[in-house]
Amino acid sequence: MSLRIGDEVPDFTAQTTDGEIRFHEWIGDSWAVLFSHPKDFTPVCTTELGYMAGLQAEFANRNTKIIGLSVDSVDDHQRWKADIERTQGHAVSYPMIGDTNLEVAKMFDMLPAEESGEAGGRTAADNQTVRSVFVIGPDKKVKLTLTYPMSTGRNFDEVLRVIDSMQLTASHQVATPVNWQPGESVIILPAVTNEVAAEKYPDGWEAPVEYIRIIPQPE
Repeated sequence: MSLRIGDEVPDFTAQTTDGEIRFHEWIGDSWAVLFSHPKDFTPVCTTELGYMAGLQAEFANRNTKIIGLSVDSVDDHQRWKADIERTQGHAVSYPMIGDTNLEVAKMFDMLPAEESGEAGGRTAADNQTVRSVFVIGPDKKVKLTLTYPMSTGRNFDEVLRVIDSMQLTASHQVATPVNWQPGESVIILPAVTNEVAAEKYPDGWEAPVEYIRIIPQPE
């Protein structure tokens, strides 16, 4: 069954480049980004893992952990890390899950449940659907999913932007408009009545139409 926004993510135990983890325990009270790739030692994914390594401090500032996944082995991940650092300029210090039996990829519906075979005999094309991003909240529920084709590098700056939006909206009864960036104006949720909004935002709001109530981003 596909994981949808609001679903609790599967818990699992797996070997990673940082040793064995229990996924829910590893997330703890943090947010988390699980991002998967079809095959180690592939060009687009090499750029992605290096870029994520460069963003790790930005994610940490948002109380967000990052973890990679491939159906290749942990030993392959460890060898690949040297190429990533050498070519991308950032050392990968976040964990990378080895999923050689395809178990986690199937749990997250990135591969069909009936898929079989060991990682060593599989190509990137065999695993092309293992190319997803899951943003997970401290409640262990899916907050965002993205799936990309193999030929297109993912935009992880956008993932940061969405986390900023979700963390803001989790603390305030607001939504963020199209192309919003941190610090820009936001929209009062329709579920908030004008009476409640007036108490919460005594300086008022801009309303080009009655159902769009724009205010500065709350602190």
